Amino acid sequence: MRLSSGQEALVTRVLAEDGRVGFGFSLQLDATEARHMAMHDAGLRAERPRIAPVLGHPWESAWASNLPIPWEAEPGFSRLRWLP
Repeated sequence: MRLSSGQEALVTRVLAEDGRVGFGFSLQLDATEARHMAMHDAGLRAERPRIAPVLGHPWESAWASNLPIPWEAEPGFSRLRWLP
């Protein structure tokens, strides 16, 4: 998705068999990084991915501080439509 700054981000969603949902992102457009983050968020991966901040974006700052990701910081996130 395109961020407010004009940069691009790869955003992923994973669905666990029991219905849990996890989201992840990569500002380096690295699909594995984003997928592993989403898997960790959904409780499907114990190891928390190490993400090196590259833009100083609020999502990166939250992840680095082990805080909830403020998805609402990007208006485009709420406009994403996910397949069932």
